[in-house]
Amino acid sequence: MPVAARVDPKVYFSPPEWNPLARRSPWKGLALVAHAWAVIGLAMAMAVVWPLTIPLAIAIIGARQLGLAILMHDAAHAALHPNLKVNDWVGNNLTTGDLKAYRPYHLQHHKFAQQAEDPDLVLSAPFPITRTSLRRKILRDLTGRTYYKLKWSGLVNRIRERRPGEPLWPILKDAVVRRRRFFTGMVVTIAATAPFGLWWVWPVLWLVPQATWLPMVTRLRNIAEHACVAKDEPDPLRHARTTHANWLERAFIAPYWVNYHCEHHMFMHVPCYNLPKAHRILRETGTLDRMLTAPGYLSVLKLATSRPEVQAA
Repeated sequence: MPVAARVDPKVYFSPPEWNPLARRSPWKGLALVAHAWAVIGLAMAMAVVWPLTIPLAIAIIGARQLGLAILMHDAAHAALHPNLKVNDWVGNNLTTGDLKAYRPYHLQHHKFAQQAEDPDLVLSAPFPITRTSLRRKILRDLTGRTYYKLKWSGLVNRIRERRPGEPLWPILKDAVVRRRRFFTGMVVTIAATAPFGLWWVWPVLWLVPQATWLPMVTRLRNIAEHACVAKDEPDPLRHARTTHANWLERAFIAPYWVNYHCEHHMFMHVPCYNLPKAHRILRETGTLDRMLTAPGYLSVLKLATSRPEVQAA
């Protein structure tokens, strides 16, 4: 079972350069979590005051929902806070949660990046695909079909396939327990907003972004990170792709420096807020020329959809 090749930070950074990059701040990670929730709250307030901005709010909130997942990902690398107990509590309770299950899965992805044992290889293996195929995938994302398939179809199938005489309540109870964060957030938010006539805030400004924009930008992020990267790639500087992102892409597709994915795979314990500095040093030393990079998300999508369309006979 081959393990993906690793890089030694000492090869690329001097000790005065590396030590600040590897250092975990006691406040920066927490500030990013607060920032994500503040942006979500402000976007909701904007939509309540100016209902015509609801589509914009959905995109902003969906991107910050991805941002919370990115910060949970940092917690999986123990990079959100120098105190592991604080790191894990915040990662479990103030982001998307499920840190305990996600950590071993994700660390296996790093250990076997682009190798046969990489659990995320299935995400990049189909590429390149056709433009028509990508359009279908994005349509499924934006209409909620991807969300339903990933989050709720298993429960629906379980109910449909229950044996004759098998009670429904235990199945529903188990579903509620497994999704207690989801239902707790729903009940608390609706209870807090309904007295003011704003019962619609949770379904429209939390569930809709979660079911539409979040799956789409998660797909685009996955494509940018590993699509069209060679299976069994031996070069650790090319196990993942860094995609240059402008301010609009950072706001709506790639929050919290997730676009610096090659640097993250090279130095997976570096906190996300230090990745831009690592990128600059690697560029100044000429290392960036050897790394897998892309000038923007559109260029990656062009590469990822380079398979010719099948012509009808």
